Amino acid sequence: MCPAVVLNVSKNGVDRKARVLDQRPNEVFVHYIGTDKRLDEWVPADTVRETSPQRQATSPGRNAASPPHPNGTNTRKRRRSASPTQVHDRDAAPPPGAPPTMVPARRNFDKVNFGPWQIKTWYFSPYPLTDGDGEDVIGHGRTMDLFAGAVNRENTGGVLWVCDRCFKYMADGTSWEVHMRRCMRKHPPGRKVYQRGAHTIWEVDGAKEKLYCQNLSLFGKLFIDIKTLFFDCDNFLFYIFTDADSQRDHVLGFFSKEKISYDDYNLACIVVLPPYQKKGYGMLLIEFSYELSRRAGRVGTPERPLSDLGLRSYLAYWVSTIIRFLRQLLSALPPDVPPIRTVGHLPDLSHVRTNTDVTPSLQKRTKRAKGWDGESTLPSSPDGGSASPATRDSFSVGAGPAAYMPLERTYETVPALDGSAAVHVVVRCTLADLARATNLRVEDAAFALNECGLLLRRDGEGDATTISISREMVEAVAQERNVKRMCIDFTKVLL
Repeated sequence: MCPAVVLNVSKNGVDRKARVLDQRPNEVFVHYIGTDKRLDEWVPADTVRETSPQRQATSPGRNAASPPHPNGTNTRKRRRSASPTQVHDRDAAPPPGAPPTMVPARRNFDKVNFGPWQIKTWYFSPYPLTDGDGEDVIGHGRTMDLFAGAVNRENTGGVLWVCDRCFKYMADGTSWEVHMRRCMRKHPPGRKVYQRGAHTIWEVDGAKEKLYCQNLSLFGKLFIDIKTLFFDCDNFLFYIFTDADSQRDHVLGFFSKEKISYDDYNLACIVVLPPYQKKGYGMLLIEFSYELSRRAGRVGTPERPLSDLGLRSYLAYWVSTIIRFLRQLLSALPPDVPPIRTVGHLPDLSHVRTNTDVTPSLQKRTKRAKGWDGESTLPSSPDGGSASPATRDSFSVGAGPAAYMPLERTYETVPALDGSAAVHVVVRCTLADLARATNLRVEDAAFALNECGLLLRRDGEGDATTISISREMVEAVAQERNVKRMCIDFTKVLL
């Protein structure tokens, strides 16, 4: 069946257009038009049918062919019929023996057994399994040679077995069971760089732990479409996120970054395993990557291109970071300041402090409904050196935004008809100032502001364009985007 032909697939009573990439008895492997390749799947062959051909309307009694030329020849050009071997699709796998120019759309494994989980894979991963028992692992070698061997190997579409401790891979369950009884690894082979309760982030050097990082990269490729790093891990650091129990640490996800990036990229790829997604772990890893850039004195950004899920996650981070900062910047008083009463004179707000200045030992330790049992709910210390001042949810007016960015806040007191007065905060800054305060690239900040609709109120033209953002607009975006507190606790960073 030609992969370039668009067919209709009936699923749950709805017809969807798709291309057939592979077939086996009574089943076909289809790619739905306009969707990501991770949604490709096997469907029953009887649910696939050809689309209705579109016929050109012709006048009754006339031939649909072009009219003859006055000299008697027909000007209609003869079209060469395209055989299935002549039709090329950019998502189709290369024929056997062809050089590996692209990753095949067809997944080479449908599922992967990873510890207690059996996970449905999303994309192709060039696992160089041997034709024997599948126990041998190819060592450090040239990426293209190993990639070519994996591409040209026949795709079985079976089940892959991976150790959830060392990420060693096997082709059958028997070898996996034997290995699991022998594997004694308790945690990733690196140093702790973040620990909060049972959750830990480990830093692993790809040059020191080559085999572990190679296996980790191959496993991550099952869930990343645009990842090209498989075996050359020497120039990368891996930050692995784990959750500990009484026995060992369990890997939940990871991200990698170059040791030296001339473009100041702070993240190469990021993966949160499907069983642990939608729990805020991906946002925690993104926030930690930006904290690494801040501590290095750089303004980081992820490598491009971004996948659809990656763009969605980073857009949420950029918007949340900007909204949290604007909330602080456009507040006359911090949100946790008690009512201020003065007699005989107007209140002096220059020395107002939040409860973050109270000695931690004087505050009552409480337990969260969600989180780590017995952990204090105190916010990050503003003067401990580990907190990121541009992204804290609480700040003191005396040591607020003016302490970490050269912005001048103007307080305008407007009287009301009932005799009271309202205090408004006005800040005039450039987009570069806003990006610098939030430790974001200017283009990332501009993209986030545009996507959340904060660039609509414009005055002037060209370089003199002025954009107005009110506190009401900020709160509307915060409610629409469901902006939450940061996942990371800067006092738990161990760097």
